[in-house]
Amino acid sequence: MSMPPLASGPQGPHALRPLLAAVLDALDTGTRGGPLPAGGPPAVAARLRQAAGDLLPEHGDPHALHTLVRALTEGAADPAHPHCAAHLHCPPLAVATAADLAVSALNPSLDSWDQAPAASELEALVTRTLATRAGMTDALVTTGGTEANHLALLLARETHGPTLQLVCGANAHHSLPRAAWLLGLPPPLIIPTPTGTLDPTALADTLTTHPGPHLVAATAGTTDAGLIDPLPAIAAHTTTHHARLHIDAAYGGGLLFSDHHRHKLTGLPTAHTVTLDLHKLGWQPVAAGLLAVRDPHDLTVLHHHADYLNADDDTDSGLPDLLGRSLRTTRRPDTLKIAVTLKTLGRTGLAALVDQVCALAHHLADLITAHPRFELHAPPTISTVLFRPAHTTDDTVATLRRDLLTQGHAVLGRARLDGRLWLKATLLNPHTRPEDLTTLLALTEGHTPR
Repeated sequence: MSMPPLASGPQGPHALRPLLAAVLDALDTGTRGGPLPAGGPPAVAARLRQAAGDLLPEHGDPHALHTLVRALTEGAADPAHPHCAAHLHCPPLAVATAADLAVSALNPSLDSWDQAPAASELEALVTRTLATRAGMTDALVTTGGTEANHLALLLARETHGPTLQLVCGANAHHSLPRAAWLLGLPPPLIIPTPTGTLDPTALADTLTTHPGPHLVAATAGTTDAGLIDPLPAIAAHTTTHHARLHIDAAYGGGLLFSDHHRHKLTGLPTAHTVTLDLHKLGWQPVAAGLLAVRDPHDLTVLHHHADYLNADDDTDSGLPDLLGRSLRTTRRPDTLKIAVTLKTLGRTGLAALVDQVCALAHHLADLITAHPRFELHAPPTISTVLFRPAHTTDDTVATLRRDLLTQGHAVLGRARLDGRLWLKATLLNPHTRPEDLTTLLALTEGHTPR
């Protein structure tokens, strides 16, 4: 039996070419006819199981690559479809996806320099470039906002001790209180956010009433509505009360590229740590998260020694020590796709994408305002629009959303604000056209009971 070819090495490109043709053909022919496969979970599962068959046959199937990629394509949500707008789930750029293929073929691992000589240096360049853009000094690569938030709490705990208490708004991402629980910190102080953002006065009262030490977590781009907390006022109160400040800008961080929208992040450099996530407003394949830090000395607590990876005599001789750059050991170099994107598009190219999706959100909001059968929650802050059929119940809104999903017509999210349930359109596709948004509203109207 001949050995299957490898992706790396001198013969790798030759071996990959026909396989890539099979993948591209499967992606091309495995259409779903809409933003989501129709039929709901039972139908999707049945089709996938039928296509997959026996996943460990006695003898291999040379067509398995095409069969399974096509099956996955037919059963996937399509983030590039203009009516797939539920989540912070972006359509990745082609150039970033192509770079990701090179990473898979070369397979560097960022746990020691001898496994990733160039990749480790590229990571340093990318993290410092993005940290500088955010007004920070350094950054760690993470799997996304959840890991970045977890690391932010860990660094704060190691700096201020195990009695550190998280203070955040009810609008904060669920990963923050969960990280406090995972790290054994005291129960967080959750401040109600009836307006959708953290009220600085309520924060000051909380910090005054409860003894520290505190880590205040503000949000620049809430998951539900894309709102941005008043960062300068929050920063002023954290300074007054000697609290540490973390800003979760996993969604809103992409505004840093835009001259038109960057001002919404005024106050970001006052934070001790900032979460960024370029598989949202950065159009990267998952994963592309970062935790940026203002004081690089905060990262020394992550130092870890394993003689086979970072022996003292090796590091003394100049080999970079990578173990302190993550809680993970084996790590994929996710910075190649980011570096390729930054260099290919430049800041202005990325800014154009950011400006486009923000403009689309305002256009959708205008369409909703002008429509007699819909109600707009509020003008968009970034690219999220909340709306609902007018004069209807929450149960109707929930059923409407599930009907659109089950029939594969549209993928809209849900958010509960002001005591009511709203449909959520998160616009991350810069190729979406105004007429696509008109059609999206028409589809939603068509599923609304009269």
